[in-house]
Amino acid sequence: MSSSQDLQKIIAGRRAADFVQDGMVVGIGSGSTIAQVITALGERVANENLKIVGVPTSEKTRRNAAKLGIPMYNVDDVDKIDLTIDGADQISDDFSAIKGGGAALLWEKIVAFNSRENIWVVDSSKRVPKLNQYLPVEIIPYGSDQLFKRFTADGFHPTWRLDQNGNPVRTDSANYLIDLHIPVIENPRDLGQELINMVGVVEHGLFTDVVNRVVIGSDDGVEIIEAP
Repeated sequence: MSSSQDLQKIIAGRRAADFVQDGMVVGIGSGSTIAQVITALGERVANENLKIVGVPTSEKTRRNAAKLGIPMYNVDDVDKIDLTIDGADQISDDFSAIKGGGAALLWEKIVAFNSRENIWVVDSSKRVPKLNQYLPVEIIPYGSDQLFKRFTADGFHPTWRLDQNGNPVRTDSANYLIDLHIPVIENPRDLGQELINMVGVVEHGLFTDVVNRVVIGSDDGVEIIEAP
């Protein structure tokens, strides 16, 4: 990663944290850009006496936010989520996104769809006309080989997500991940529906019709785009 990209993440993450207001229940996403959001929120808690409650999208997020003095609750322990701030692996011109590069897509989607408002924060490299990178799919272990064969037969070019020891990566819900390698995703909604209808698929990394605002860091500063 370039130092320019690092800087873009810092300025975008800090700007996104400004949308958090006192008294909010905040969904806190996962990934390197959201690490900047967590740092900024921790500083506001310490310096401004900001009173918020956080809902994590991963165990790593829970630990990192709690260390900075942000009270963390499970999604089922809150009545509402006012705002969720999360990253994305790619965002297309139609405001669809691919998420799950960090293996947290299921929790991320649960928190996002239970949130009144969603902000995605990214560096400029994440914006694309159409989604065209690997697509994570979370599946249950039982029958996973059969699902892999079906993905292959459907032309999705699947690969297992493996750890450094060559074992399947386990999500925070103890499921497996298969990454699909589709050159260009022309219709994310249709593909998402096709995948979720497959028995054994728990969730996929296509996020459509969910975001309200995108905060983008660039070499020229921060751009904020309102989704239609």
